[in-house]
Amino acid sequence: MRAYWQLTLAQLRIFARNKQVLIFTLLFPIILMLALGSFAGNENDFSLTVGVIDKDQTNSSTDLKDLFYKNEGLKTRKYEKVKTGKEAVENGDIQLLIEIPKGYEENLKDENQAFSLPVYYNEKNLTTSELGLTVLNGIIDQYSKDLVDYKPLVTVEKVGIEALNIRYVDFLVPGIVAMMIMSNNMNGVAGQISAWRERGILRRMQGTRLKASTFIAAQITARLVLNGTQALLVVLIANLIFNINVAGSWLALIFFIVLGTLAFMSLGFIIAGLAKNPESAGPIAGFVTFPLLFLGGVFFPISDMPDIIQPIVKILPIAHLSSALRETMNLGTPFFELGTETLILGAWLIGGFALASYVFKWE
Repeated sequence: MRAYWQLTLAQLRIFARNKQVLIFTLLFPIILMLALGSFAGNENDFSLTVGVIDKDQTNSSTDLKDLFYKNEGLKTRKYEKVKTGKEAVENGDIQLLIEIPKGYEENLKDENQAFSLPVYYNEKNLTTSELGLTVLNGIIDQYSKDLVDYKPLVTVEKVGIEALNIRYVDFLVPGIVAMMIMSNNMNGVAGQISAWRERGILRRMQGTRLKASTFIAAQITARLVLNGTQALLVVLIANLIFNINVAGSWLALIFFIVLGTLAFMSLGFIIAGLAKNPESAGPIAGFVTFPLLFLGGVFFPISDMPDIIQPIVKILPIAHLSSALRETMNLGTPFFELGTETLILGAWLIGGFALASYVFKWE
């Protein structure tokens, strides 16, 4: 037990002395979080800007324009010429352009004939255009019913449900924490163990009464302290800057940080055992971690990926670590409802250390 604590403290001192590694392993995820969170933090917000051209200039056309002005979901801009309004649609300044033609009021007097309003939209941005057209159709439809005093036989009772407003930054921060845990442990463990083997440090340790289990346990404890502290620091910084709150249990959050650290540390020991020298350990770790950044749901939802790779994605440890952190932080999901994530990460942990013990070499 004494050797275990001495090795743990020695490893922590090594981390503390290497201030450049400490600073940059922490700075990179924080800078990435700040950059992506600042530029796309409110990506889910939708704003519809509509241009209006009134060629009729009558009381009826004014009443119609007032409908658009009073609607809180629309931002309205006035244009004098159709050409200018079309250019605004093409440039993306507005999403739709409504033209109220001359003779609009006169045509309303003919109750036997419907009047069509030209609405211009951008064919290259169909998602926004279709949503905007749906909103306008609803406004115009209600206006038309009011004009003829239409009373529907069946009505809809609106029952609002208070839902979570998940921003992109809320989705991003747990992914950044998972990315940091993966990178620090896979790259860090593989690089350090390979360097110690090449310098003969592991061979000298093997010549003592030190057990391999004691050495590995000390490594695990030291890295748990370091990576757990860094992960919690990122969460606290996200809370201060982006108002990210942990909706669930902090104990559950810490549990998954620890479990994720252990799972990826086991993979780092496997890479350290396979790598012949420190120069090859880095590329091997990068070859593994780089695809996981995109397949593990760090930056965008796993559900958006092609169906053909879904079975592969759903067994990756980074995918389940990201999912568990998001469920805990964003939704407040109780720990006992995250059994799948716990089992899969636990399986990677056990299987990883079993394989690491087989491929691990002292020299």
